[in-house]
Amino acid sequence: MYGGILLLAVVLVSVGLSRLKPAAPTVERAVIWPDTVKRGPMIRQVRGLGTLTPEDIRWIPATTQGRVERIILRPGTPVKADSVILELTNPTLEQQLQDASLKLAAAEAGLANLKVQLQNDLLQTQASAASIEGEYQKAQMNAEMKEALSKDKLVSDLELKQAKVDAAQLSVRSQIAKEQLASKAASKAAQLAVQQSAVDQARALLRLTRQQRDELKVRAGLDGMLQLVPVEVGSQVAPGTNLARVANPSRLKAEIKIAETQAKDIQIGQKAEVDTRNGIVEGRVARIDPSVQNGTRTVDVTLVGDLPKGAVPDLSVDGTIELERLNDILFMGRPAFGQDQSVVGLFKVGSDGSTAERTQVKLGRSSVNTIEVLSGLKVGDQVILSDMSAYDAYDRIRLK
Repeated sequence: MYGGILLLAVVLVSVGLSRLKPAAPTVERAVIWPDTVKRGPMIRQVRGLGTLTPEDIRWIPATTQGRVERIILRPGTPVKADSVILELTNPTLEQQLQDASLKLAAAEAGLANLKVQLQNDLLQTQASAASIEGEYQKAQMNAEMKEALSKDKLVSDLELKQAKVDAAQLSVRSQIAKEQLASKAASKAAQLAVQQSAVDQARALLRLTRQQRDELKVRAGLDGMLQLVPVEVGSQVAPGTNLARVANPSRLKAEIKIAETQAKDIQIGQKAEVDTRNGIVEGRVARIDPSVQNGTRTVDVTLVGDLPKGAVPDLSVDGTIELERLNDILFMGRPAFGQDQSVVGLFKVGSDGSTAERTQVKLGRSSVNTIEVLSGLKVGDQVILSDMSAYDAYDRIRLK
């Protein structure tokens, strides 16, 4: 009987032990990151790193081939629009300038000579036309006189007809002379226009060559700060080579790099804040780069507030963009693992505060530090947000 009782006890103890859950591991409370589920408004934001860049940037290219003779100003120097940054030399350009000046003088002399010749031809044509017109007037008066005399039979009909024929002939010659005079005036204007175009062409060439000679002294063209001079004394530069960069340091914008997965909700005009480490400046989203580079998209933020001290081009900054404001929703801090619109397993702290059990939580829209809770938790629940991947094999832990 004793043996039977002992055997039964062993069986019962074995069954009970087999149904026991595995022992829960112990986690130090100091190494976890807990948070409490809340209800209320939540601001959706995205954050990224970036740099300050000037809005007004001017690259100064070389307009002609030349050699860098002297660098007058170095990067970091404040400049005015007419400040000379460096000087180039080009002996060929000086020769071209002299040739262009001589061509203009020759063209102007040719125009003056042509004007005199055409004026003389026009005067001769006018004199000839005037002479023919005088002869026509005389013939007309002679015909009228003989017509009057013929009425009194003082002039024969033959003489009257001869006078009328002479008058008609001179009338035709006078009309032709007038047309020749008009044609000569039009021809004079056309020939002068051709020669004047040659003068204008020579003058434009001289102006262009003189401008290229003047541009050998490279000027800033913008009030601001000289940022870069990428050439050295003695360097040969071709037309189009960038010689210097000038920027206005008082007008800066922030170029923020946002992860491509978080940039889908960004819209132009949204509010933003830029942290320069010396202060926070408000801004607005002005441009969104349509392409993705290295997993990020570039967002340009125009700064609308006063810049803090130390805000200079190429300064590293943090940018936060406000996407939207959500009212009366259930939310909590963002867990170490868990993206928006996903289901994750989180440890929820029990009412005794000494244990935590894994709970499936459905997440909604996310922000930088918070995320919406769609199901699995209620207001006041405390969950562990830190990385608990070391305890994936357990559904329950003890907190010490």
